[in-house]
Parts: sequence; C-alpha cells; structure tokens
Amino acid sequence: MAEPAQQNEKITMDQGLEIGAQNLSSERIEKVINKVIKGEAGARLKAYVDTCIHCGLCSEACHYYLSHDKDPRYSPVGKVKQTLWQMIKSKGRVSARFIQRASEIASTECNACKRCAMYCPFGIDIAYLMLTVRRICHLLGVTPLYIQDTAHSHAATMNQMWVKDDEWPDTLQWQEEEAQAEIPTLRIPLEKEGADIMYSVIGPEPKFQAQLIYQAAVIMDVAGVNWTMPATPGWDNSDMAMYTGDNEIMGRVKRAHFETAARLRVKRIVMGECGHAFRSVYDMGNRWLGWRMPPIPIVHAIDFYYELIKEGRINVTKKYEPPVTLHDPCNVIRGGGLADKARYVVNAICDELIEMHPNREHNYCCGAGGGVINCGPPYKNTRMDGNRIKAEQLFAAKSRGAKVLIAPCHNCHSGLEDINHHYGLGYEVKFISDILYEVMEKPV
Repeated sequence: MAEPAQQNEKITMDQGLEIGAQNLSSERIEKVINKVIKGEAGARLKAYVDTCIHCGLCSEACHYYLSHDKDPRYSPVGKVKQTLWQMIKSKGRVSARFIQRASEIASTECNACKRCAMYCPFGIDIAYLMLTVRRICHLLGVTPLYIQDTAHSHAATMNQMWVKDDEWPDTLQWQEEEAQAEIPTLRIPLEKEGADIMYSVIGPEPKFQAQLIYQAAVIMDVAGVNWTMPATPGWDNSDMAMYTGDNEIMGRVKRAHFETAARLRVKRIVMGECGHAFRSVYDMGNRWLGWRMPPIPIVHAIDFYYELIKEGRINVTKKYEPPVTLHDPCNVIRGGGLADKARYVVNAICDELIEMHPNREHNYCCGAGGGVINCGPPYKNTRMDGNRIKAEQLFAAKSRGAKVLIAPCHNCHSGLEDINHHYGLGYEVKFISDILYEVMEKPV
C-alpha cells in the first residue's frame, strides 16, 4: 500500500483532514478512487495521463515551485506524481495518511490557476488533475475544515457567508439609503421582472464589503442601466464547493443562480469583480449541469465597465492621479480573455499604469485563488511562502513608481493584501470600482 513520500511526512494540523482520514478503510479508499477515475473522469483524464512525459516544462510556470527555490516537489508534475499518479499506479490501494497528505497538496499547494497548462508542450490541464484529487478527497470526507465549512454554508443558505434570507434585502435597503444621501432618486430595484440586467455579487459583499454594493448602485444609476437584484437566495454567484470537489452542491448553487435570473426574465447577468465566481458560472458549474455555455449570458464587471466607458454612459471628471499597477486575475484574464479590456478601463480612469512583468495571461497568481485562501489560517504561511515570487514581482513594480495595486477580484484582493503586509510592500490595494466610483461624473 502506497505511503506518502518521506519528505512529505509533516502534515498541517487540520481537523478536516485528521478526523476524515481516521474514518477511512482501505476498501473505501480503493472503491472511491476507482469510482472517480473510471466512472467520472473518463477519456479526458486518460488522455492527460497517457500524454504526460514528465518533462517538467510546467515547473517554471508555478509560483510555488519558483518561490521554493525550484524544489521539484512543488512543480505541477511533482504534485501530480505525489497524488493522482500514485493513486492510478496503485489502482486505488493507498493509505489513509496518503489521502490526508494528497488533500493537503491538492487543496493548499495548488491554486488551480492553469498557468502551467500554458507551458506544457501538450496543453495538459494540470489544474483539472488536481481538482480530480480534490474530488476524490471530498468523496472520502477528507477536506480542509475551513473551506468545508464554506461549502456547508452554500448547501444550507445558497450563499458563501451564512447570510440569512432576511439579512440580504436588509443590506440592500441599507445601501440604497446610504446612496440616496448622495443621489436622492437612486434605487436598488428588487425583483424587477424583465430588466436588462440582474446584478449578482459574492457572499462577502453583504457581510464585509457592502460599500461595493453602494458603488455598483451609483454606477448603475448614473449610467441609466435598467437593472435589478433578486431578494431571494440565488443572488450569490460565488462557489467554494467547486473547489472542494463537491460537484453536487456546486450544481445546486449554480442552478439556483441561473433559475433566479430566468425567473426575473433578465437579458443577462452582470457580476461583480470576482474571478472564481466567473469561472464557476461560465466554465464549471454550467458544464456540470449539462450546459456547454451558460443559459443566460454572463458579463464580468471588467467587461461591463468597458462597455459603459466605451459607450460614453460613464464620464470621467478627473483621472486618478497616484500611479497604479494592475494584477491580472487568473480566472478572468487567463481564463476569460479580458486583459485588453481591463487595460482600457484602467487607462480610462487612471493617469498612469505601471505594468507588472510578466503580465496579462502570463501574470503570476495571487496565491489566494482556487479555494486556497478559504482553507483558512492553518495555511496562511503556506500561501505566503508559496508566493514569494509574486511579492518580488510587486516590489519590482513598486520600485518603478507604482503606489496603488488594482486587484479586480475578491480573492485576489484579499490574497494580495496578505502578501502586501507580510512582505512590507506598502501598497494600497483597490478594486476597479473603488477608483471608477471616485473619478466618475455624478449628478450635482
């Protein structure tokens, strides 16, 4: 029976992993691994496994590998060989401790950012392979505690942050009242059928970042958008179950989101500045439900801001003066192709953009995405040590004059704040909407 490699004996204390692994039998482990590999993964997994020649060219793409002085254990192929490859090779006959360590590797040492797929000569999607490991570990009940708690929140409340049904419309009313002090006629329309747009956000906004809802309402009002927000569950577009391997809850959450938009008969869904939520509605949740493309068009905030500025529906009174640098979120830039539109928007509202290098689809991950930051405090040092290369990239932009870091994604924003403080970089971290709201023309 396969055991973890000696160098990987140390496992972080995490009740989600420890208690889950205690309950495993060798028979159950073997059954679940083979169920996923043979029954769920199918031809895609076989093609990747048969094609990979273990050349290691993916290594230079990985921020964990680069940040750990090119230790091969942190290379993408190294992480696959320590986890999924061993499961396949042994036909599922691995130990409970192996599963515990495999879950830790897949959930906390890989952001599923897909940068490595760009460097693989065969285009192998190693993020998919690591998500397959997470799926196996989920079915075995071995998932980091903090992110599993978030998945439970999705299951119980249809949102990420345990926001109760009455708390959601109360928050919208509160933000509407706040905004009316600035624009007396402003409304946040609830349950308006037939609107052009349903605006959706992620759970942390009503819980911790309500000012983003305020800013969105002002932008919508000034631009004259025909929009609405739902008053019922289905308003949250985030989805951590997607990253725990709980595809069943992922499907429930996405179906609720799409069905809410369909019930309101809107033409499209515009979502806030969130990368993983964008991935969940255009690439993963929809596919699990059997839709190649979302049943209702999805527009990310970057795309929406581009549209409003390009069409002259939002005017800039005076550009933002402090020099900025722009982080390219993996899921909306590498995954969604919005690099040029992001730069159009930033250049339209800011005096000076100082590019990081590399940038666009080659940019380094923030280190927080892919559910890693949601695995909680036990793994914060893992994130900080695993993204020294990002800190170096940010420091280089800082040395060329950048003072403000724009991060148009919630997880990126939080992860980069952690890096900013840990490495003492001295940035002010902002969303695009923070700056757009500040510089846009508003009614007198």
